[in-house]
Amino acid sequence: MPARQPNLTSPRVPAPRTPGRGVRFLPPGIPPIRFGPAPGSGLGARAATATVWYLRLLAALNIVAVVSLPFREEVHEHNAGEYFTPYLATAGLGSAALALFLAVVMRRRKRAAWVFNLLLAGPLCCLYVVALTRDPFRGHLFNWLSAALTGLFVALLLLGRREFDAIGDRSNPRLALAVGAGGTLLGGALGTLLVHATNRLPGAALKDELAYTLLRGISVGPLADHVPAVLAPRWADVIVNVLSAVVFLLVLYACFRAPRGECLLSAADEDRLRALLARHGDRDSLGYFALRRDKAVIFSPSGKAAIAYRVVGGVSLASGDPIGDPEAWPGAIDAWLTEARRHAWAPAVMGASEEAGTIYARHGLDALELGDEAIVDLAEFTLEGRAMRGVRQAHNRVRRAGYTVRVRRHEEIGDAEMALLVDRADHWRDGATERGFSMALGRLGDPSDGRCMMLECRDADDEPRALLSFVPWGEHGLSLDLMRRDRDCENGLMEYMVVELLSRAEELGIRRVSLNFAMFRSVFERGSRLGAGPVLRLWCSTLTFFSRWWQIESLYRANAKYRPLWEPRFLLFAKSSDIPRIGLASARAEGFLTPPSLPGLARREQRPATGPVAKGARPGA
Repeated sequence: MPARQPNLTSPRVPAPRTPGRGVRFLPPGIPPIRFGPAPGSGLGARAATATVWYLRLLAALNIVAVVSLPFREEVHEHNAGEYFTPYLATAGLGSAALALFLAVVMRRRKRAAWVFNLLLAGPLCCLYVVALTRDPFRGHLFNWLSAALTGLFVALLLLGRREFDAIGDRSNPRLALAVGAGGTLLGGALGTLLVHATNRLPGAALKDELAYTLLRGISVGPLADHVPAVLAPRWADVIVNVLSAVVFLLVLYACFRAPRGECLLSAADEDRLRALLARHGDRDSLGYFALRRDKAVIFSPSGKAAIAYRVVGGVSLASGDPIGDPEAWPGAIDAWLTEARRHAWAPAVMGASEEAGTIYARHGLDALELGDEAIVDLAEFTLEGRAMRGVRQAHNRVRRAGYTVRVRRHEEIGDAEMALLVDRADHWRDGATERGFSMALGRLGDPSDGRCMMLECRDADDEPRALLSFVPWGEHGLSLDLMRRDRDCENGLMEYMVVELLSRAEELGIRRVSLNFAMFRSVFERGSRLGAGPVLRLWCSTLTFFSRWWQIESLYRANAKYRPLWEPRFLLFAKSSDIPRIGLASARAEGFLTPPSLPGLARREQRPATGPVAKGARPGA
């Protein structure tokens, strides 16, 4: 099992733990290659970081001004009189939201955000310089300070211009116009209705209420006081301003959102991946799942290694280990990280082995253990002994009930029979949403997957009642892809099918079988032991509670009964602050979350299969 044994020639030692981060495994004497520019390395990088902190500070000051009446009135007085304030210091909720949003996208080094700030702050700085040559503006020290801060921000933008190289989606301007037009109409209509309902002065015309709404959307200050026919309560003014800020942020998001990625696996890419799997497919049990057609692929410069990934919610989500020669893995990882940075995607890897995790760690990614993969080594598997009593009894009970199992490669199944199995699999699926990304192929019955293994279980009346589908794991291994059964069939049917496969493994040329992935397995195992600490017991209880919906504990128990080898799998990430985004992206990719979207804007093409296709998910993947 070369993909799963520790590399004894390069012993690993855990690097010191960083608060909030996982253990980083690094071979001694090998420095990490950091993802992106190292903090503070070079004048341009420091200038770019300073612009982010300026925007964060202005966001905080604007929020303080919103909640502090004396501070807000002082800022409004400055802006309305002989004073002016630094860039984005307007004491408005919209300005606070804008500064905070710009800080986020500038931190991701997006070129569009840099251009946006320069187009706003540059002319404003020039205006301040002109104003300081005239009375009464030049007589106030605060104006000189405001001009200096604004000029410093512009200078920092220019110094750090090379750092902002992340590109956006070419459809962003079109989407921003649509969002701006629709949001302005909807927000204006809602705000005008609210102003009309809360106006304390009778007889106001519609144009006056509309003008008041538009002015209140810009500021909650004295700007809207120029409409004497309308007098709305303070809370209504705040709501109108919040609606305007939300619309503005949505427009900015549409302008600066990261590209969605092609999410296409072309026929040429698939052929190259299959060639790599033919030579190195026995290294990783998840390697075949790189052939999902909703993934993109990036190759190393030599073409000897590749990484399959999907972009979800601004996260470049790879799965499993890189495909191909381990010596070429660093080249593929470099190419993948470079592409992620160029598009401002957060890089993440789901389900990497310890061997691949070590290589990713050298490139600056940190690791968190997700759980363990259950692998049955046929040389060590036996049904004998007290520990296997439950599996043995379930197998015998189902066999006595007249059930039989037929094991075949997909290529041995005729089109009509495969279509029937596909239909049954869809009918037996639990829920309307297909699940699976990192440990599921996402299709059943495709002619290109002829080497996959199908286990079909029939009852005493020769009716199909369950099926298992496995993908190849090198020449002598199988990895579970799809598990479906009729809910009305005999209990223990899955145990019966797995045992039947394992008992026939020698004649099939199979030496090892990868079963389900058990998330947080070590928590359940250690949490139930004598002497487990209170934190571990609390964590175990929490996971047990959520197992009512997500089958976390049940998958562990279902796998543990076969006495498998447990191989750890890791989540790799670049920054701890990206973990919430990565978690949401993983949940969306695996099918646990299905956010609403506009089909016309979010649709992505996918190369159709050439045969009967049905998506199948590996439970708990």
